[in-house]
Parts: sequence; C-alpha cells; structure tokens
Amino acid sequence: MFKPIVQGIAAALALAAQPPAAEEVTRLTGTRGEPALLVRHAPADGPSVLYIHGATFPSGLSVAYRIDGRSWMDDLHERGFDVWAFDFAGFGGSDRPAAPYRGDAEDSVREIERVVRHILRQSGRKRLALIAHSRGSLPAGMFAARHPELVERLVLFGPVALRHGPAEPVPANPTLPVTVEDQSNSFRSGVPDRESVIAPERFEAWARDYLASDPASGSRTPPAVLVPSGPQRDLAAAWAGGYPYDPAAIRAPTLIVRGEWDSITTDADAAWLVARLSGVPGGARDVKLPRGAHRMHLETNRQALFDAVGAFLADLRPADRTATTPRGTPPHR
Repeated sequence: MFKPIVQGIAAALALAAQPPAAEEVTRLTGTRGEPALLVRHAPADGPSVLYIHGATFPSGLSVAYRIDGRSWMDDLHERGFDVWAFDFAGFGGSDRPAAPYRGDAEDSVREIERVVRHILRQSGRKRLALIAHSRGSLPAGMFAARHPELVERLVLFGPVALRHGPAEPVPANPTLPVTVEDQSNSFRSGVPDRESVIAPERFEAWARDYLASDPASGSRTPPAVLVPSGPQRDLAAAWAGGYPYDPAAIRAPTLIVRGEWDSITTDADAAWLVARLSGVPGGARDVKLPRGAHRMHLETNRQALFDAVGAFLADLRPADRTATTPRGTPPHR
C-alpha cells in the first residue's frame, strides 16, 4: 500500500497547492519569533466562523478537504458564512518549529488567539463562532473560557472530556510520527464489524494527500507525517484526570456534536461536558448523529454533520461589526 502512496506524493503536493475557487490561502507571520501560520479564508458577508483542527492532520485534510468536489468549508460558505481555518504550528503549511516546541494546549491557545484577532481585524466584527474537532476542542474551550467577549457560538465536534483512567505514557520527543496505518486504525475506531464509514478508494486518496502534507514523509520507514507531541500529551492528561480548563467559564451557546460510533466522545463524555458547561445560556446541546464515527466530516454520512452544525449557526447575527474597521482591509502577514 505504501509504494503507490509514496509515488503519489509529488502529484498530491501539486494538487494541494491549488486552493478551492472561493478559498484564499495566506500565511500569518508572528512577532517575537512566533511561528508563521497557514490561514485559509472563504470570504463572505455573513458571520465569521473559524475551524480548529485536531491532533494529527491539518485544515487542508479536514474542513477544507474536498470529497466529490465539496468540503465542509464549501458547505459553510454556501450557507453564507465567512469561513476561516488555519494550521497549528507543526502541521500542514505552518512553520515547523524546532525543539523544545511541543504544541501543547497553551501553545495552541496562543495561536488561536493570534488567528482570531487577525480575523476580527479583517472582518471588522467584534466576535466570531468557533468549530473545534477532537483535541482541538481543548484549546478552543480554553480560549472561549478566557475570552467570552470574542466568541459568539461554540461547536465542539467529537470533543475530549475528562476521564479518570490510569496515566498513560506520554511522548518523550517534541514530535511523533503518524503513519497511514495509524490513520486507518483511527478511522475504524469504534465502528462496528462489517460497517464502513469511508470507502477504501477515498481513504487511499486522503492518505496520499496526508503524506504529502509533510514533504519529508517519504524519508521515513514506513512513510509517516511528523506532528507535535503536545496534542497527545494533552489527551493523556485529560483522560487521567487533568482537564486543562473549567468549562463553566464558557458563556457562548454551545453545541456538542458527535457520531454514534465515536469512541473519543462517548455518551458519558458528552454528559460530563453538558453538566460542566453550566454557564452556557439555556445549557449546552448534545446531538448524536447516526452512522458516524470520530471523523464524520470525512465520512460517508458527513452531510448529516454539516446540516446539524449549519442549523446551529444559522441564527448568528449577520452584522456585528465595529464602525471603525472597514471590510477589505489589507491582510496582516
């Protein structure tokens, strides 16, 4: 399986360099040695929505990944939203900082804040909505708790909750390799026998593009993408009783959305989050969707996820801009 994948890396890199028609791809440079971050934008006049990816693959392999010519980013844009996404440092098109950078939750919160403030400067709005997947829900929740004035809606897709299991070994190195086999196992996790959530040919295409997201992936045996180890350390801590923030501090209306076969967000996990999100007006909503696992945005039944999230975001105020910042200000790079 690996040989055709490695042979396809050059072609996949060329394809990945071509953004969808409505999408702008730029780099947000930092100050004081901050890593440059790849930022995606599908501009529209509607409310701004920022997608925050998970632990092992970037925005181009998640919200912006097109299956049958259409991505979740496209779906949100078609609904009139001003859609944004970015790659955490160490992923995709963002800088890959040298050790000792691990990309833990505190690093990720700082990167989210940089991107959010960039978006608000560009849009002239006061607030935006966040959609966070999997481990991305930890720094997204931390940001929403620390900056309630900036977050209008929060979507926690397949989020991580507190568990009280035994402490698991954590990666010693600042990066760790993720292979195609690792990704295949993750797609199948929690899925009943004889069920499938992604067609083999679609997974193989996605796997080629995944390896292409790290130009050095083919130099490893087996081919693998290096990602920061911080996200795995965050997951291990959360599942061993060390949750990184108090969900009660979140004030934005919040949706928890997950597939029925999601092993990362079980019924008990969702119930814990709903109970702890006590500051959410009217209480957090928990929606469990049929025939879906943890990566439902890439699965066969993905439209059910798109519709559930689109409906939750539909009543965002269309105009929430300051009077002093015009739309169309040149981007800060």
